[in-house]
Amino acid sequence: MKAFSMKKTIALLAGGVSSEREVSLNSGEQVYQALDKNKYDIRRYDPKTDLSILMAEASQIDAALIILHGPYGEDGTVQGLLELLDIPYQGAGVLGSAIAINKLASKQFYEKWDIPIPDYKVLKRNEKLDPDKIISELGLPLVIKPVNGGSSIGMSIVRGKNDFTGAIDKAFGQDASILAEAYIAGMEITCAVLGNEDPEALPLIEIIPDKDHEFFDYNAKYTSGITEEICPARIDPMLTQRAQSLAKLAHQALFCKGYSRTDMIVRGQDVFVLETNTIPGMTTTSLYPQAAKAAGISFSQLLDRLIDLGIQTHYKR
Repeated sequence: MKAFSMKKTIALLAGGVSSEREVSLNSGEQVYQALDKNKYDIRRYDPKTDLSILMAEASQIDAALIILHGPYGEDGTVQGLLELLDIPYQGAGVLGSAIAINKLASKQFYEKWDIPIPDYKVLKRNEKLDPDKIISELGLPLVIKPVNGGSSIGMSIVRGKNDFTGAIDKAFGQDASILAEAYIAGMEITCAVLGNEDPEALPLIEIIPDKDHEFFDYNAKYTSGITEEICPARIDPMLTQRAQSLAKLAHQALFCKGYSRTDMIVRGQDVFVLETNTIPGMTTTSLYPQAAKAAGISFSQLLDRLIDLGIQTHYKR
């Protein structure tokens, strides 16, 4: 670690090699603009090309902000490298990152913690699949998605048997293991969580894609104006408290640190957890900064908090 410096030197990691590279670069640019230049000297690294430079300069870096999504960024690999280099970083560690990016592992941990989730089945490439059996067990519609990955890439909603083959081919294009999940019609919400040992839940956001998008897919997530996002979500206080409690429980169940964002569906008085994101998006259309703003935390202040939480975790470790 550097000594006798008024400013912290921050390594900003964005880009990478996953299918979410462009989202990462966009987020990284907006994080760079929001960081307080009076507090930080910022060095930018793209893991696709700059890992050797990062390693060479590690002793000069006070902390890192990982603004990466998907494999080789959100899955514990970069987190492990930073630990080897003795660089603090925000968010979940190796274990939490590896669990949360794997939707099957996440579901198994949710189940251990009695967190309500949709019914599901695991499907593997090169196994003989029986669409009739899967549909009879889960019903229609059902959701098909890759086990690993994010931003809804490779995800489809199957409304009839004729849609099944195309949906699984699309998902298998992203991963060798995929999930078939019971579709739950209801209000989609998300809950941001901030903190380490005693995390706080931020205001809920209600997500309403436009009529041309049947779910919150990649375009709906990252194209301004397609999705209406209402914060706080229009649900009663009891359901709000229930959803926030589940988000904090998911944060703890998956060994998250610093921050996370858990996506859920509300149906009547029931709340179902879908998945937890350990590195939520940080673009102008991203949900986590919106929730922080509703809680009175500016984008710049949020980044300060994440850096401080990452440093605290590093020294406790």
